[in-house]
Amino acid sequence: MGEVRAGRPLPQSVYWRRRLVVLGVPLALVVLVVWLLAGRGSADEPTAVPSTAKATTKAAKPTTTPKPSTTQTASSAVPGCASLDVGLTADDTSYAAGANVHLVATITNAGDVACLVDAGTKNATLVITSGADQVWSSADCAAASAKSKPLLLAPGEKSTTKVTWKRVRSEPGCPKNLPAPKAGTYAATYTVADENAAPAVFTLK
Repeated sequence: MGEVRAGRPLPQSVYWRRRLVVLGVPLALVVLVVWLLAGRGSADEPTAVPSTAKATTKAAKPTTTPKPSTTQTASSAVPGCASLDVGLTADDTSYAAGANVHLVATITNAGDVACLVDAGTKNATLVITSGADQVWSSADCAAASAKSKPLLLAPGEKSTTKVTWKRVRSEPGCPKNLPAPKAGTYAATYTVADENAAPAVFTLK
């Protein structure tokens, strides 16, 4: 067997290089892993896109001016009544003291076609008299809205109005505190468009 010769010890610098190599490899791996993770994360992160608000202003609809209607209304197409029958009745012929008088006035179209008649207080009046004394009139204290009351009547159609006279006196302008009518004989008359009903005569006690 040959003789083993002991080698000479290596220089100190060789030992340090070996140590650096041993330590450097793991460090390089760590740096590489960190770089890969950092790079992958930045690549996968979504980038925020600035949103742009879209204008949703609605277009204004053009206004249309309505055309005037050429259709005639019923009042302009229907003639005024040329033939009327006007009537007036009382519910009794004699009334006890304090009892009110109930009257029924009627307007009938006596013509052959439909017609219009104004039954407002401007064109139709119910009047109560006692001799030459006009005691009460439906026009004296009527509201302004009662001045006109157009009625469309078919041929032979009748319009009925009920009136209660509370045994009071009236005058134009409707003054208050007028003297109450006395006992006696009274007559009620009804006029529409210059057509007169036969008087309804009754007695107050």
